[in-house]
Amino acid sequence: MDIILNTLITLSVLGVVLAVILFVVAQKFKVVEDPRIDEVEAFTPGANCGGCGYPGCRGFAEACVKAETLDGMFCPAGGNEVMKGIAGVLGLTAEEKEPQIAVVRCNGSHDKRRKTTNYDGALSCAVSATLFGGDTDCQYGCLGLGDCVEVCTFDAIYIDDESGLPVIDEDKCTACGACVTACPKDIIELRNKGKKSRRIYVSCVNHDKGAPAKRACDSACIACNKCVKACPFDAIVVENFCAYIDYEKCKLCRKCVEVCPTGAILELNFPTRKVKVENKETSEIEN
Repeated sequence: MDIILNTLITLSVLGVVLAVILFVVAQKFKVVEDPRIDEVEAFTPGANCGGCGYPGCRGFAEACVKAETLDGMFCPAGGNEVMKGIAGVLGLTAEEKEPQIAVVRCNGSHDKRRKTTNYDGALSCAVSATLFGGDTDCQYGCLGLGDCVEVCTFDAIYIDDESGLPVIDEDKCTACGACVTACPKDIIELRNKGKKSRRIYVSCVNHDKGAPAKRACDSACIACNKCVKACPFDAIVVENFCAYIDYEKCKLCRKCVEVCPTGAILELNFPTRKVKVENKETSEIEN
């Protein structure tokens, strides 16, 4: 009986001592969380897409609270409205940014970029890009295996069956950049959405010289420099045999689109061009 009693007393004392030790340790290493973190997190969309550069919306909220200014802080999924709300909680100001959207800089559909080999490996762009350059003569173009589709948490991108290329859903894309990071060929880029969602960009990243680039893809940029000469705003440069349009300088005049001989420059969401009607007198003379 004494043995049982002594054991119970010993265990009770040991329990109390351990409890005291745990309490002291907990108090010593206690982390007091700023209540504003919860308030800021409440303004975020809760997408946890990582587009802000932080591990989820909670991580972004903590970073905003700890930061002295909101310079360089932006939630692409929530946009300017979310940043306004966060700025109001923290008593700071948030710089407004132009809405952005992902664009696919490859126009090499099946009918323009013909297959020359067969790929029989894992259905992953990352794996395919590691093993070989692709199943066409263009080693720069889209592989069409859908890594970008897999990483998009907003269901804003899909592979078109007819063209074999990714298509961006403008109503769903938040410019989080996940597809940009996932693409091993670097053909997806974030660009300013533009007024009335109108955009002009070179849909090609081929860095081969003109002749081999054209043989590999009918719509490849051949670095002819016609677009550079046509642009009145100095918005186009040709580097490594491929043209690029600076969306900050581009005024959407579409002159570059008209002169591109391969159709490598795309214009999105513009009204249909008016067909030029021949002068009646000229037509009669010709007849």
